[in-house]
Amino acid sequence: MKPPLNVVILAAGKGTRMKSARAKVLHPIAGKAMLAHVLDRARELAPEKISIVIGFGADEIRTTLAAQTDIAWATQEPQLGTGHAVLQAMPQLTNAGVTLILYGDVPLITRETLAALVAAADAHTLAWLTYTVLDATGLGRIVRDAAGAANAIVEHKDATEAQRAIREINTGILACPTAWLNDWLPTLGNKNAQGEYYLTDILALAVAAKRNVATISAKSEWEIAGVNNKNQLATLERTHQHNIASTLMEAGVTLADPARIDVRGTLTCGADVSIDINCIFEGTVTLGARVKIGANCILNNCRIGDKTDIAPYSFIDDAVIGNNARIGPYARIRPGTTLANDVHIGNFVEVKASDIGTGSKANHLSYIGDTTIGAGVNVGAGTITCNYDGANKHRTVIEDNVHIGSDVQLVAPVTVGKNATIAAGTTVWKDAPADALTLNTKAQVSNSAWVRPTKKK
Repeated sequence: MKPPLNVVILAAGKGTRMKSARAKVLHPIAGKAMLAHVLDRARELAPEKISIVIGFGADEIRTTLAAQTDIAWATQEPQLGTGHAVLQAMPQLTNAGVTLILYGDVPLITRETLAALVAAADAHTLAWLTYTVLDATGLGRIVRDAAGAANAIVEHKDATEAQRAIREINTGILACPTAWLNDWLPTLGNKNAQGEYYLTDILALAVAAKRNVATISAKSEWEIAGVNNKNQLATLERTHQHNIASTLMEAGVTLADPARIDVRGTLTCGADVSIDINCIFEGTVTLGARVKIGANCILNNCRIGDKTDIAPYSFIDDAVIGNNARIGPYARIRPGTTLANDVHIGNFVEVKASDIGTGSKANHLSYIGDTTIGAGVNVGAGTITCNYDGANKHRTVIEDNVHIGSDVQLVAPVTVGKNATIAAGTTVWKDAPADALTLNTKAQVSNSAWVRPTKKK
């Protein structure tokens, strides 16, 4: 039976090279803090306890993750190295278990790699994650004995020329019996170029104590890559987006250019979805079968039905759109909106907190807010629902098969009855009856004696 798993995530560093007042681990990858990515991977392993070691920006980190109730916090102050950091978390851990050490600035580590590492560790085995690179400059080297067993880790600044030729590097990620950490961490020294207490020194302690040491190699360099500056952050962002794009295409999604898509949340696609360039998907987005997304669209927390087309430059935020709808170009669908099947929302139309029924259309230059629209309604160009009186919002109700002419103002609260027609240019401030034409009485006059003014020289 496997021992219980503890996870310690090191997140105390300032990240000076980020040139930012924000804690390094809170900088985002795909719209989510790097630390949150690491937490997600940790939870996938079903640990008994998770401890995060914080220091610089501790209050901001706690606030950002305030909703995470399964976290124990440990503080490292001052920051005296990775070994010292893990030592701060030890009182919170189950001594009989195995402890996995992760880093809040290594956001793309995969579940598969961590599962293999944890599987290699047990109550009698220390498991270390390594990787072989082309250029190991600045990185800690894995030193092996004549039999090929790992017996030490030497940091670049402390390495000999022969050791600097080694290309197998320490990733810093390891799984160790917790009891061993409790024994070894208080004994670490800091006689090195950095004057820090290195967690990596426990490998030599394990060898000296004749304990079992296993090494597992990561599958890809990007998954063990840390972030120390904005260039590295941007590089990992594009790597992450490339991985998402590859997964989408393997599932059958057509991407016009896989290098020009950003998914900052969860994107689920049905069969034969096509996505043009420069589209951003945030939160939870679901696209039905045969959906087409035009260029430069932003979709946030929305569900799009089958065969719906979203034309370029449209923004859909927290809304539900039915099947076979046509949206945009340059449409804005705001939170609280539900569009039924076969609805058309055209260019420069904004819809907010409204329900629009089957087959209804608003094709040009209109604002529809806090409105219930029935089926088969046509909303003319320039129509506005006047929903705000300066203090409160009011609702407009437009029943089935209404025809609204251009440049109409509907002053809420107001109801337009079934099969009604509203003439162009009408201001509706009282309920309009069903099956009738509603218009404002007007007189049009012409003055043939009028002379157009001319510009004075």
